[in-house]
Amino acid sequence: MTSGHPPAPAAPRFDLPYLGIGIGLRTVHFPHIIAEKPEIDWFEIISENFMDSGGRPAAILEEIAERYPLVMHGVSMSIGGTDPLDAEYLARLKALADRCGAAWVSDHLCWTGVLGRNLHDLLPLPYTEECLGHIVGRVRQVQDVLERPLVLENPSSYVEFKSSTMPEWEFLARLAEDADCGLLLDVNNVYVSSFNHGFDPEDYIRAIPHERVVQYHLAGHTNYGTHIIDTHKGHVIDEVWALFRLSWGLSGGRSVLLEWDDEIPEFEVVHAEALRAREFMDALPERPVRRAPKRTPVA
Repeated sequence: MTSGHPPAPAAPRFDLPYLGIGIGLRTVHFPHIIAEKPEIDWFEIISENFMDSGGRPAAILEEIAERYPLVMHGVSMSIGGTDPLDAEYLARLKALADRCGAAWVSDHLCWTGVLGRNLHDLLPLPYTEECLGHIVGRVRQVQDVLERPLVLENPSSYVEFKSSTMPEWEFLARLAEDADCGLLLDVNNVYVSSFNHGFDPEDYIRAIPHERVVQYHLAGHTNYGTHIIDTHKGHVIDEVWALFRLSWGLSGGRSVLLEWDDEIPEFEVVHAEALRAREFMDALPERPVRRAPKRTPVA
């Protein structure tokens, strides 16, 4: 007989800071951020947008990094690919992380190309024992180069492999444990994939090892009736907020980020949507309080 009380929140696996509520750093907002210095907790950058940038983009990133905590989020590591890991790419990734003081580095559980060609898409994987072993080894290699945990995001998906022998959430959980990496739980992607593939999104959320969740993603999407596309456009729907509330309680609270990448409105609109997360953060015995220190601005 159960007591009816919810399970105790998970203690985090990694000694990483709680950053609060942030948004993705996008060029359309650069003038506002530089001029107004808004009261926002943190920003997430797309790693590839700054790895080889010099001149004004690099100067802007340096100025923003002096005032706000930053996290790096990549889209082309291809951790699930069959090509050898790109040593030059990983070296540039580490250099950027060191330069901007990134709190952590994340990418996606997917593959993005083959035979040296980048297909510029986050492609799904077969969830098999063979694939699991392959990716565990690659994650360990990446973490050795970066000298920090790799944080992997669950992708949205639109097709599945018949050869899969386990659901995505089991694959993700086992990968995190076997490779000792962190998780970026994209709650919107869970909902999108659950709609497209017909599983219960709460089953997915409850199966995740919440002690390994480092960060959340929230976003809008586009529902075409028969399927949903993860467009990162518009406001977060109620069902996704409900899943976020469930996961927040299970994890004990982690850093939260809103993605808005299409038809991006003014900064205040995006920030206000991110701050709605506060409405869905259920009261916890202890709230996350340890934040990354802000850098002292250079005169």
